[in-house]
Amino acid sequence: MECVKDKTAKECPCTYTSCDKRGVCCKCVAYHRAKGQMVACYFTPELEKTYDRSMRNFLRQFKD
Repeated sequence: MECVKDKTAKECPCTYTSCDKRGVCCKCVAYHRAKGQMVACYFTPELEKTYDRSMRNFLRQFKD
């Protein structure tokens, strides 16, 4: 996978704009995976803004 920040930053759904991994998908995925977390791409915009990348927060999207 090519990991080029200039190309992916524009489409990155992460609202944590000061993150050095924002728009660098390979680094972002590796970072959150090591912490047992999900990446912003998997969250609804509302839940993404909480910066809670836990699996519990991820699953909240699918509750009825």
